[in-house]
Amino acid sequence: KVVKMGDDNGGLKFVPEKTTICKGDSVTWVNNKSGPHNVVFDEDAIPKGVSQEAISMEDQLGEEGETFTMKFEEPGDYAFYCEPHR
Repeated sequence: KVVKMGDDNGGLKFVPEKTTICKGDSVTWVNNKSGPHNVVFDEDAIPKGVSQEAISMEDQLGEEGETFTMKFEEPGDYAFYCEPHR
């Protein structure tokens, strides 16, 4: 699964905005436009028992084409945002 960070016109949104996570899925976020970006998970909107700090990015992606990949062990809904553009 791939999620663009910034739409092709430079809009500040994720594309797609939602994706279904199954156990074992990996998601790659790609810095597409209008960086820097990061991926921070909302601790109140992730599956119970998942560490928000363990799955969120510490750094930011500044260059177009840079990526961040996370493998998920718990299925469910994960709400996330870009801290610089929240």
